Amino acid sequence: MFNPPMLAETAEAPFSHPDFIFEPKIDGHRAILVRRNGTTHIFTRHKTDCTRQYPELHDIALDDVVLDGEIACTDPETGMIDFESVMERFSARRADRIQAFSIRKPVNFVVFDVLQLNGIDIRGLPLMRRKEILSQLDFGNPHITLTPYIDTEGERLFDEVRARKLEGMVAKRKESTYVSRRSPAWQKVINWKYAEVVITGYRKDEFGWLTAIPDENGNLRPAGFIELGVTPFQKKAFYGVAKLIVVGENRDFVFLEPRIRARVKMRNWTKSGLLRSPVFVDFVI
Repeated sequence: MFNPPMLAETAEAPFSHPDFIFEPKIDGHRAILVRRNGTTHIFTRHKTDCTRQYPELHDIALDDVVLDGEIACTDPETGMIDFESVMERFSARRADRIQAFSIRKPVNFVVFDVLQLNGIDIRGLPLMRRKEILSQLDFGNPHITLTPYIDTEGERLFDEVRARKLEGMVAKRKESTYVSRRSPAWQKVINWKYAEVVITGYRKDEFGWLTAIPDENGNLRPAGFIELGVTPFQKKAFYGVAKLIVVGENRDFVFLEPRIRARVKMRNWTKSGLLRSPVFVDFVI
């Protein structure tokens, strides 16, 4: 029933190419929707069954079909895709809470590929043929839509991604078949945001640097952890300096004078003002 999804490699920069189409990257969570014998099942990319979390996606006017896409929420005030809302939906467990969410904070399933249709596996067809088949399907559900794409002009799309503050874009080779692994035929380009932070401490038991940023009054407030992107050389340099500026500790953390600054890239800021998925770039001297 479950088809492991095709995953994209990371491109270093946006590009244009006549052999590729380009899609906006939807800021939600990946999902495989399976409709068999009148019953819908929804799985995450890691095969977690999340069917019950999204009752508004259960009714679909197709059968014997497998769809690949992204589940996302939209902020009704801003019209922007809201990652935290879809994570709240995904985490809901109580039936009454799930039902209330489906009305008050509905999700959309934004489909970008079809893997099986009428019980026939079509993953071996070229991408553009699968796109053609997908465009002809009537889902019969207003919460299920198609991902838009443009031909060739990836850099133009990425300019639009930046202007709209979207997560990024995905480049897909037109002739690519669907393989259940990471492939250079699909490439993602993240629209990174950058920030300068102060490192105020570190974890004792596992790697992680505490960060802070100045608030509107110039006082430091917590901004989350740096856990990714740090090389062994940078770790050695950090701990060599950190031991000279320790100001305290508890069971879990060692706290430092706010003298070490770093530049990070991130997906976005959370609503509570924390760095979302920060990646260390370099120290700020």
